Amino acid sequence: MSALNRVRQRQWKSFSLRLRGRWESPVAGYLFISPWLIGFLGLTLYPMIMSLYYAFTNFSLLEAPQWVGWKNYNLILTNDDTFVTSLKVTLLFVVFSVPLKLIFALLVAMLLNKDIKGISAYRLMIYFPSLIGTSIAVAILWKNIFSGDGFINQILEVFGIEGYSWVNDPRTALSTLVVLVVWQFGSSMVIFLTGLKQIPRDYYEASSVDGASKIRQFFSITLPSLSPIILFNLVLQTIGSFQMFTQAFIITKGGPINSTYMYALYLYDRAFGRLQMGYASALAWILLIIIGIATALIFISSRYWVFYENERKGKA
Repeated sequence: MSALNRVRQRQWKSFSLRLRGRWESPVAGYLFISPWLIGFLGLTLYPMIMSLYYAFTNFSLLEAPQWVGWKNYNLILTNDDTFVTSLKVTLLFVVFSVPLKLIFALLVAMLLNKDIKGISAYRLMIYFPSLIGTSIAVAILWKNIFSGDGFINQILEVFGIEGYSWVNDPRTALSTLVVLVVWQFGSSMVIFLTGLKQIPRDYYEASSVDGASKIRQFFSITLPSLSPIILFNLVLQTIGSFQMFTQAFIITKGGPINSTYMYALYLYDRAFGRLQMGYASALAWILLIIIGIATALIFISSRYWVFYENERKGKA
């Protein structure tokens, strides 16, 4: 090999190392994540910081914010009956909607966890309603279904049962929203279905040899194996249920008699109905704290009912 070729090879190797070092530097990484980073800083972090500041001010959008300290929080916690009402309604909604939705999603996932012809089409058809479940059009349709002359009452009339307007009765208005949320089980169902496919079939075959029934297999194999997935779905659905807004706003607008007046609806009314942005910001941070406490309690309790594969192997 000539001296000229050796020089060229050394030059090319040096250039390659410099180029590789440039792309391995943190600058390249930040360049690739810059769209997300800009969105996070401009659309998430900055609004959060400003809302925290507004929570300690009297701000109406029409005038400059005036610092009032803890006044907004004192009014909310000591002299706001609507805050208490909306919080009670939201907690009631979360307590009923989240478990029902997860139970229904798990049952459907188990039914779809079969190796039969055309099962993919069935999964798609069952999941599809969840894609449009939070839309305004579906909320309007749901309101018409449960109205006085809606589809539900037409079915009841066939059996000689006199119906009434479900969404206008304080005793049933909240239940219609719960049913709507349970109907939007698609995302949880897909996650459960993925978890079911990860459970080794050997567990069921071995338990069948030992004489375990289907019910015993469900409680001794399926549920423990799915417990991390249940925890994941439980946290996601709890957070989402506390922020429930669109369906209540379109279907009931918080009525009748505040029976469906969700916390997010009250926050919206304070912010855009009364232009009390400072007060609404304080409500938003209280909601964040409540969600944080609920999530923390779920994680604390998970040590007693969530089982991981590595823990079982360690004990074995």
